[in-house]
Amino acid sequence: MMDDLEKNDFAKNLRLLCKSHHSIAQVCRDIGINRQQFNRYLNAGGMPSAHNLYRIARQFSISEEELMQPHDIFRMNYTPDLSREIHEPLRHLVDAFKSQSTPLRRYLGFYYSHFCTPSWPGKIMRSLMWLRAEEGYVVSHNYEQAYDNAENIRQKTRYAGLAAYRGGRIYLVERAFSEDGFLSESIMHPAHRQQVQYLRGITMGVATRPRLEAYTSPSIWKKIPGRITSREALSGTGVFDTNSTQIDPVIREYLS
Repeated sequence: MMDDLEKNDFAKNLRLLCKSHHSIAQVCRDIGINRQQFNRYLNAGGMPSAHNLYRIARQFSISEEELMQPHDIFRMNYTPDLSREIHEPLRHLVDAFKSQSTPLRRYLGFYYSHFCTPSWPGKIMRSLMWLRAEEGYVVSHNYEQAYDNAENIRQKTRYAGLAAYRGGRIYLVERAFSEDGFLSESIMHPAHRQQVQYLRGITMGVATRPRLEAYTSPSIWKKIPGRITSREALSGTGVFDTNSTQIDPVIREYLS
């Protein structure tokens, strides 16, 4: 059987490895191990099974034999993974969008997104927004198209992004499929917890004409009910006068 000295060495080695990570909780999630169980390993209160020892070693990119070394030897040979420190801010941001398919489940589907942009002064832009679940993430697809035959202007922009639900708000960050690849952000919420027909909030982005100009606009999404083809949904997008009867009165009032 393993003696207390070996347990203590293993615990000290494990604590040293964890120092280069953002949090113990994140380490446990990455390994797929119970936090309470992992704490016992850290405190020399128990030893992992062969299977868990393999998973822990793989997480830290070392061998199982190295994990079991006397702590003095392990510490002398240990080289922190400095690249991880560089990646921690990225990890911190990406983690905000993980495991969002359940909290956002009731919001999945197609919406018409309405907002105002300096690109089309005095108009309401209506784009097609699709929120769908993919491997625990909620991915957005956003399509804008607008035409001005009088000035021979045609605008088509496509975006993809990630959504997260925090504190009763939907946070959406998107990037355009364009040469500039500019970013936009929307923060949305339902008027009432059980109501998902309208989501209200703000959109922040960059207008593409007549010049690059940052802007913020009230934004309101309206759920598209039932089944609809993408062709049918796209046919409803475009720019509309602020008093257009094609725009829902609730939306016109909110944007005014």
